[in-house]
Amino acid sequence: MIESNHETATLLLNGMVLVTGGDGPQPDSWLTTTELYDPSTGTWTASGNTIGAAYGRTATLLRDGRVLVAGGGTDSGTLTSAELYDPSSGTWSATGNMLEGRNGHTATLLLDGRVLVAGTGGGQISAELYDPDTETWTATRSMSEPRISQTATLLRDGNVLVAGGRSRSSSDLLASAELYDPDTGSWTATGNMVLPRQGHTATLLPNGKVLVAGTGDLLASAELYDPDSGTWSATGNMLEGHDGHTATLLPNGKVLVAGGYGRGPLASAPELYDPSRGTWTATGNMIEGRTLHTATLLPNGKVLVAGGGSTQGSAELYDPGSGS
Repeated sequence: MIESNHETATLLLNGMVLVTGGDGPQPDSWLTTTELYDPSTGTWTASGNTIGAAYGRTATLLRDGRVLVAGGGTDSGTLTSAELYDPSSGTWSATGNMLEGRNGHTATLLLDGRVLVAGTGGGQISAELYDPDTETWTATRSMSEPRISQTATLLRDGNVLVAGGRSRSSSDLLASAELYDPDTGSWTATGNMVLPRQGHTATLLPNGKVLVAGTGDLLASAELYDPDSGTWSATGNMLEGHDGHTATLLPNGKVLVAGGYGRGPLASAPELYDPSRGTWTATGNMIEGRTLHTATLLPNGKVLVAGGGSTQGSAELYDPGSGS
């Protein structure tokens, strides 16, 4: 596997996992190489190289099976470029440029097949939409305040919940949240989180609520957003604070939180959230401590965790059936 942090991992329609980019072997270098993981054989194979290289890019699976990779930053600045991966040929091609350069943004596939991109490392409030049919970007209305390192979650009603992050100041963490309505292209404020957060995760639960967990200051707290009331409420605390972790909804409805920073990169603190009880329990340790890694739910119910360790090219599988 690629030796990197900051890579992206995307489950393709054929069941394979596409891993792109990440840190290169030299400081301030980023990889163009991509690989495919085949769960049926447990093997990795090289695929086509991306056109560009950057950190802070997003990768979004489109409804037609292609993958949109957009934005990112380099030592020369923030990119407007975007490109498409075609699984049928294993090749990359350029697509329309974004209207603004972005890194540290979010990209959310909407129910109508468009992609909403919002926020950036520059602390912008702007947002835009990508149309896969025309391969073009159009502006949509701006968020109420600038955000970076926020989360964006597609709700069951088709709206997008954007929560937390930080403003232009690195110390200015946000508790605010807002909703994007694709039908009107507008944003409306919703209830504030219990605590300001960045570096957190947001997971849509089977009951329609959103679980937010962790933050950059290593608090172990977690909370729930209720779309019906537009309010947040505290839920059980994690067993340990996490930052730079992953959160994966499992087929049984529980949420696996793995890795991240705690007292160093965490291998000993994977834990499961049970929505029916609002509690966290420990599960089997990872083989290696990881942060800024990826976690992908496979069709067989296992979770592929890749990158982010001291031997960055390593990967491992979590089996919910055995808890390891």
